[in-house]
Amino acid sequence: MDRKKFLKNSLTAAAAITAGGLTKAAIPEKNEITLNEQVGFNHLPIVTTNTMNTVLHKAATRGHANHGWLDTNHTFSFAHYYDPSRMNFGVLRVLNDDFVDGGKGFGTHPHDNMEIISIPLLGDLEHKDSTGNTEVIRQNDVQIMSAGTGIYHSEYNKNKDKKVNFLQIWVFPKEQNIKPRYEQKTFRPEDRVNKLQEVVSADKGSDGVWINQDAWFRLGSLKKDFKTDYQIKKKGNGVYVFAIEGEVTINGQKLNKRDGLGVWDTDQLSIVADNDSEILLMEVPMS
Repeated sequence: MDRKKFLKNSLTAAAAITAGGLTKAAIPEKNEITLNEQVGFNHLPIVTTNTMNTVLHKAATRGHANHGWLDTNHTFSFAHYYDPSRMNFGVLRVLNDDFVDGGKGFGTHPHDNMEIISIPLLGDLEHKDSTGNTEVIRQNDVQIMSAGTGIYHSEYNKNKDKKVNFLQIWVFPKEQNIKPRYEQKTFRPEDRVNKLQEVVSADKGSDGVWINQDAWFRLGSLKKDFKTDYQIKKKGNGVYVFAIEGEVTINGQKLNKRDGLGVWDTDQLSIVADNDSEILLMEVPMS
C-alpha cells in the first residue's frame, strides 16, 4: 500500500484525537493492507540463516506519539506513524504500547473484521461495546473482541488518579464477517513463572481466550538464566516475541525491554532469560 492511500484510509483519523479521547472518525477501516501484503519479509532489517528468517525491532525505533492524555508507541505503522517496511508481521497488524492518563481514553468508535486483544500491564481499563458488554480488565487479564460484521466500543482508564498501561494488539481474522463477540479471562501469574502460559488460542475450549485465527499467544515470567524452547504449533506460522520487561535472548538474538523480534521459517525457538524477564510470544500465520 502506498503512503497516500495509507494516510487516506487509515491514518487521517489520528487528527481527530482530542484531549478527552478519540472520536468515531479516528479509527482506520479494516483494510489498511490486504492479506496479500501480510508478509513478514517486508520488514527490515532481515537476517537469514539457512532455514530461518528474523526481523528485529528495537524499542527506540517504534513510532511514538504523545497526545497529552495518551502516550503511545507503535511497533507497526499506525496513526501518524508510517513506515512501509513495518506494516505488519504476517497477520499481526498492530502492536501498540499505550499509556493513558487517569479518567481518559478512547471514545466510542467502530471496528469490523479484526481480532482485537488487550493485555493490561498496569492499572484498570474499562470496556463498553455495542453488544452490551461493560467490563473492567486488569493486570493478569486478557481481553479479546472479534469485531466481525461490525461493533462499536470504548476504552477508558477506570481510575482518575493513576495511569493505565496496556498492549493493544490487532490480528487479521481467519474468517470474515463472523458475529461480533467478546471474551476475557484472568490468568494466574504464578502459572507463568518459568513457563510459557497460553493466554490466546485458536483451539476452542483451551486455557486461553479463543481467537478467530490460527494464532497462539503465550506470556512468560522468566527468572534469570532460565532456558526453554518453544515449538511452532502450525507449520508455516511465524512467531513475534515482545520483551515486556528485562532482557532475553531468542535464537541467539538479545532483546532488551520493549524490543521485538519476528522469526519465521523455523520449527522452534530457543529462549534464554538473561535477567528476570517478562515476555509475550505471539505465533501467527505469515500469510
